[in-house]
Amino acid sequence: MASPRIIKKYPNRRLYDTETSAYITLAEVKDLVLAYREFLVQDAKTGEDLTRAILLQIILEEESGGVPMFSTGMLANIIRYYGHSMQGLMGSYLERSIHTFHEAQKRFQEQATSLYGEVPKAPTEAWSQIMSGTPPIPAAMGGYLEKGAQAVIDMQEELRRQALKLFSGFPYANAGEEAAAAAAKAPAAKPARAAAAKKPRAKKK
Repeated sequence: MASPRIIKKYPNRRLYDTETSAYITLAEVKDLVLAYREFLVQDAKTGEDLTRAILLQIILEEESGGVPMFSTGMLANIIRYYGHSMQGLMGSYLERSIHTFHEAQKRFQEQATSLYGEVPKAPTEAWSQIMSGTPPIPAAMGGYLEKGAQAVIDMQEELRRQALKLFSGFPYANAGEEAAAAAAKAPAAKPARAAAAKKPRAKKK
């Protein structure tokens, strides 16, 4: 496996590509991402990994453009998970969901290429019309979203099981479950009406 391309970031915010021995722009770093080129951005002095910071900077510039991907509500919900006990799970869920969506899009493009040849890159507006106007495509994407929702339900169930295991060692942890089990085994009380009906009637003198 080839080693990642090293890009050094200097204090003046300039990015230096060690492979081409030239300074590059943020747009050129974005081109590396689109070309699936592995790279590593390092601080020129300390060697600190700055790759995430550069990728976030690219996202910020794209979001500030004409067609943002994240709505205000979505960003607010993401922010709410920072410091939350579910932060790690939220990150894993988003990563898996985006990966699944990306793989579906790749397969769709490969199938279209095999049927119609090389498909030109469509503008964002065209893709929006395709997604909203062609029933099979939204249905397929809806299937992936349903899988994502099911993944959340599965995670919640797994958390519940793990929590039960975690607290099972504490005193009285199983008191609720034992009480429920005892109640289930106890014979059901007979209805009052049924009991009254079985009483012998007094004989008339």
